[in-house]
Amino acid sequence: MTPLILITFVVVYLGMAIGYLPRLKVDRTGIAMLGAIVLLVAGAVSEGAAIKAIDFPTLFILLGLMILSAQFALSGFYDWCAWRLANVPWKPEALLAAVVGVAGGLSALLANDVVVFAMTPLLCAGLRARGLDARPYLIALACAANAGSAATVIGNPQNILIGQLGHLGFWRFLLACGVPALLSLVVVYLVVARVWRGRLTDGQPQGAPTPPPGAPGAWQLAKGLIGVGVLLVVFTTPFPRDVAVLGIAGCMLISRRFASRDMLGLVDWHLLALFAGLFILTGALADTGLPTRLVDQLTAMGLPLDRLPFVAGFSVLASNTIGNVPAVVLLMKVWAHPPEGALYALALFSTLAGNLLLPGSLANIITVERAAISGIALGFRDHARCGVPVTLISLLLAAVWLVALGYVAVV
Repeated sequence: MTPLILITFVVVYLGMAIGYLPRLKVDRTGIAMLGAIVLLVAGAVSEGAAIKAIDFPTLFILLGLMILSAQFALSGFYDWCAWRLANVPWKPEALLAAVVGVAGGLSALLANDVVVFAMTPLLCAGLRARGLDARPYLIALACAANAGSAATVIGNPQNILIGQLGHLGFWRFLLACGVPALLSLVVVYLVVARVWRGRLTDGQPQGAPTPPPGAPGAWQLAKGLIGVGVLLVVFTTPFPRDVAVLGIAGCMLISRRFASRDMLGLVDWHLLALFAGLFILTGALADTGLPTRLVDQLTAMGLPLDRLPFVAGFSVLASNTIGNVPAVVLLMKVWAHPPEGALYALALFSTLAGNLLLPGSLANIITVERAAISGIALGFRDHARCGVPVTLISLLLAAVWLVALGYVAVV
């Protein structure tokens, strides 16, 4: 069955790079699920092996964090933040800095994809009402959400996976990745302000000002903040993280105001299905023994996986072709015993590399799609003008930081 597994793996990851199957409306999640189904139907993977390959603790943590983030979304917190940003009487440059700071800060503790999903429409409406070109602010929103999420082990799906499989502590992760993430937020602001300097001016207001969405519900917001506080405390203890996060999510679901259907509707089930399909696919590939032999050959050639050139090169290339989540799932499956410092490097580089091009991060795609619904076109070139320099400078700063502190070696 090894040839079938290899063919299926290649087809799936080519589909990941393209983003769809030609002439079919099958996206990346569908491609991953179809690959797993092919292996199951053909008998290349048994039901027991498929279930064993899925890392359920990682999926539980993702699910729990999405429900926690949904608590903030339904409380009106994200809408309130977006409206305040768009309507604060600041100069355009100060407003840009506020967008970067808020998006980066929220994404460090909550799911970055949910942050941009919730904030984009109201931010677009507010900026248009002020007569501002929304494009630089939306680019800053997406790039800052990616950069800010790199700071913590719960900031994005790939960090959650790396932290879970590598048993990385919350505060040690923040110590290693927090400074590069913060520097990257500064880079996002400086680059966007520089590239769009001629467009950061107040123009002719279009339409009536957007009405305020109403202050977030005090108790519902407090409930979410308590959940975040408990989460941070639990992540410093040996208590199982997946069980703790699910427990917090269960408390969020117990509500007299928000229907469970509405909260669960904000969960990115497609991302969870993508993870499950990739776990099965990469698990089958790992069982063939081929990845292990490939790793041994790379090491023999003087290119071990824990060195900076490999981690950085793999992250940039894979994140902007197959996507950072599939790339991390694949690498973590074949990397038997990665050192802690190399895991910090993988988390940083795979996340920051997502800013390079528009398809490099799901947050980028969500921002573009939500902006299009609001009537604002944000193209590939618009993003690349900022994304390329932001990524190159951010990766350089991250590399210098990691090498200087001894987290990863160059050779």
